[in-house]
Amino acid sequence: MKLKGFSKNLVLGILVVLLMVVPLMMNKDAAFEGADGAAEEMIQEINPDYTPWASSLFEPPSGEIETLLFSLQAAIGTGVIFYYLGYSRGKKKYANH
Repeated sequence: MKLKGFSKNLVLGILVVLLMVVPLMMNKDAAFEGADGAAEEMIQEINPDYTPWASSLFEPPSGEIETLLFSLQAAIGTGVIFYYLGYSRGKKKYANH
């Protein structure tokens, strides 16, 4: 079976959605916490007297703002990467003309 254009993209889109939804449905009671918190807990368990040698330059006023800034950073990085990939592909495609 050979998929073309829209059908291929639809199948890939459904697979991406399933990859996101199925793990959440399988682990309904799981705590999806970040690695930073787990690392901090482990360090405190190993060495309760540890004091960090560096601190943040900017501390967001709330968790929502922190999430927003992280998402914005990811979106900008993704945009830059895919712009470069598209530019390179277009340059290669029209280099022969």
